[in-house]
Amino acid sequence: MSKSGIIRTGIGGWTFDPWEGTFYPEKLTKKRQLEYASRQLTAIEVNGTYYSSQKPETFAKWAAEVPEDFVFSLKASRFCTNRKVLAEAGPSIERFLGQGIVELGDHLGPILWQFMATKKFEPEDFEAFLALLPKELNGRPLRHVVEPRHASFQVPEFIDMLAKHGVAAVCADHDDYPMFADVTADFVYARLQKGTDEEQACYPVKPMEEWAVRLKTYAAGGVPEDLPLIAPARKVENAPRDVFAFFITGGKVNAPTGARELKNRLG
Repeated sequence: MSKSGIIRTGIGGWTFDPWEGTFYPEKLTKKRQLEYASRQLTAIEVNGTYYSSQKPETFAKWAAEVPEDFVFSLKASRFCTNRKVLAEAGPSIERFLGQGIVELGDHLGPILWQFMATKKFEPEDFEAFLALLPKELNGRPLRHVVEPRHASFQVPEFIDMLAKHGVAAVCADHDDYPMFADVTADFVYARLQKGTDEEQACYPVKPMEEWAVRLKTYAAGGVPEDLPLIAPARKVENAPRDVFAFFITGGKVNAPTGARELKNRLG
């Protein structure tokens, strides 16, 4: 067993006009942006899958354009999570998973299930939702990460529930949304959302270095001592785990620079 899991850093999507001529070289065509981005970073979180379905050929095309060790995290369809009764999401989940995402092959990373900020924690219903998430698809293992954005989820019961199902929760560095720094799966998924367009590397030097140390700690099997835990007394297996960190939302103009800077700091 390796002494550390793989740490991947990335951004949300790869098409954004302000990145042209800054992150992307001058005169680089849009058709080659994914090819370029995937060689500068190690992961991309796809937001488009949240709003609409894609064709199998599209996923196959993405897979063909990126390096061997690059992965895509897919944000699940809003029709799966934006509903009053989550236990009834089965058909929507099946449609999302059945649209052809297996065409990504080894490039398929975690699937992100994001919830509205108004969605409160209803234990029985939420566990029913977790039970709907399959462990594999066409023989390919699946990793699931949820992003609740209501403070009612910050209870030990929720953490135990996630661990029971082997599902991670987003470790969100955000001014308003709750952070879930507890380890509940064999990977950790961070969304770094406090960047600014005025900061050249998206995040200032000190927070950037702090996150680099935290991610290394997670990857080595530990838990950062400077992040608040919801269930601090809970024992977590000390084993290498993969880590994903995305610069999202805040400071989007400089998010690619932030992801590259963090990648460099991680060595």
